[in-house]
Order: sequence, then C-alpha cells, then structure tokens
Amino acid sequence: MPRNLELTLACGDYDITRALIDGGVAPKGIDLTVLTYPSPERHWRMSRGREFDICELSLATYITLHDRGTFPLLAVPAFPHRRFRHGFIFVNTAAGIREPKQLEGRRVGLRTWTTTAGLWARGILQDDHGVDLSTIDWVTQDEEDVDVDLGERYRLRRTAEGDSVTAMLERGDLDALIYPDPVGSVERGDPRVARLFPDPKAAEIEHFSRTGFFPLMHTVVIKRWIVEANPWVARNVLDAFEISKERAFRAMRDPRRVSLAWWREALEEQERVLGSDPWSYDFEANRPALEAMIRWSHEQGMISKAFPAADLFAPTTLDRLPAYV
Repeated sequence: MPRNLELTLACGDYDITRALIDGGVAPKGIDLTVLTYPSPERHWRMSRGREFDICELSLATYITLHDRGTFPLLAVPAFPHRRFRHGFIFVNTAAGIREPKQLEGRRVGLRTWTTTAGLWARGILQDDHGVDLSTIDWVTQDEEDVDVDLGERYRLRRTAEGDSVTAMLERGDLDALIYPDPVGSVERGDPRVARLFPDPKAAEIEHFSRTGFFPLMHTVVIKRWIVEANPWVARNVLDAFEISKERAFRAMRDPRRVSLAWWREALEEQERVLGSDPWSYDFEANRPALEAMIRWSHEQGMISKAFPAADLFAPTTLDRLPAYV
C-alpha cells in the first residue's frame, strides 16, 4: 500500500482552518504537519525562503511572483482570508480630507506597496472614486516581500529607520494611511486620526452590491514540483480546505459555540447581504475579483502584463467544487 506524502502546511489560525490545524480534516493521501504563523512572517518566509510545502500566501504577492516567469509555486483557489477594505483607510483629521479625491497630491502611508490590502484599497480608490494614484507621495514602512520597480509613474519612499507609518499619521507627517489592520489611534479614539469613510460598513455593502467583490486577501500555494510529481495533490488540498470551511460554518450555527449575544443575527445578516457562500472556493465564482486584482497589479507597476486568472491555479482545481454536507 503506498505511503502518504508527508508535507508541511503553514496557515493562519482561523475558524475555517481549525479542522486542518487540529487534524480533524486532512487531504487524502497526505500526512500534514500544520504550522501557524502570523501573516507577515508567513508570507515573508514562503516568498523569500520557500520554507513550506503548502502555504497560505498573500494573493498580491503571489500574483507578482507569478509574473516573473518560471515560478516554483502553484495555487489552488482556496481563499482562507478575505476582508473588506474601506474601513482600513485612515486620515489625519488636520489634513482636511473629507472625500477620496482629496487624497491626490497628499502623503499617504502603506505597510508595503505589494500588500494585498493596499492593492485592493488603491484599486477601489481609482475605479470607484477617480483618484489619480500617480499624484500621491507614497511612503512605505517595511521591506517588500517581492522587489518591484515602479519606474517613474509612482513616487515611493521608505520611512526613516525606526519610524512607523502609524506614528507618522498621528504626528501629521502623513495625511492618510492605508493599513492592513486596525490602527491603535482609532481604537483609542485619538481625535487626530479618523477613517476616510465614516460609515465603512455602508460603503462596503454598497461596493459589494455593485461589484460582487468580497476582497480576496490570501490564497493557498503548493510547491510546483510536488504538484507536477503528484497531480492529485492540488485537488485533494483544495477539497480539504473546503471541508474545513464547511465544518466551521456548520459549527457557527450552534449558538453555544460563540459567546456573543447577537451572533446568530450577524450570521443571518451576512447571508442576506453577501449570499449563502461568500467564502466560496469555486474558481469561476471568484474569477471577476481575480481579474480585477491582476488588472490593478499591472496598472500599479507590480507585474509586467495582465494574464488570465486561470493561469494562477492548478488545472485540476478549476472545476466547480462538489457540495459537501
């Protein structure tokens, strides 16, 4: 009897990956060693060091790396992390910025240019609000996961060593900030910092109703040589991620699982607004969002040319997933 492949998986510790992490679900034919790391470290270690066999990776990073020609990773259309992004654009209140168009000509901070959160926010500002991204003075905090050359179209510089874009925003050295996570100043109620969109949830619902986009942040990549030597691996990995997700959503329907008073109402609201499966791992359902990300990556200097979204994924994973119960 053939032995299972012994592979490592690095991913985030989420409800929808919990069954993979605790061993309740495993891809057929694979013995997984699961390692949980926070996103920046996990992305860096995979994009720079190829340290894991399977990895949840920043989608913008993967798109950028895929453009470099022969590339040793291949994705499956599992998307373990999504997040709406209107609520993660912040302004210094003294800058007088009341609408997105007023970002033009200003100093705007980013963690990095190739962060997926930044790609989505810039794409939304450009497409929905007509912001000319080339007029902005961009300031990044961290070294890029993937080196990019933006040429002369975009003005980009790094913060001083030891400084941070969040501190610069508070001091007024930046007029605005696009950041992957909540910033402490807003959570503390610091009057110097506010969200660009005062009601981000309403803006996000409007954006979804018009575009159908629930922004994809991460995908799952596998070392290409593993898939080439064992073509069944990609599909089995995707199936396992799907089963883990389905188990998590079934568990959410048990009101004893989560200690929040109106948890059921929140889940029902999500289904009313976003549909029955907003976390879909079906390629065709996600193709429009992927095509937008590829277009923005090209327009924003991260890739040399646009390419078909299907090129990102193992061919065996492009068919519709079976219904798991």
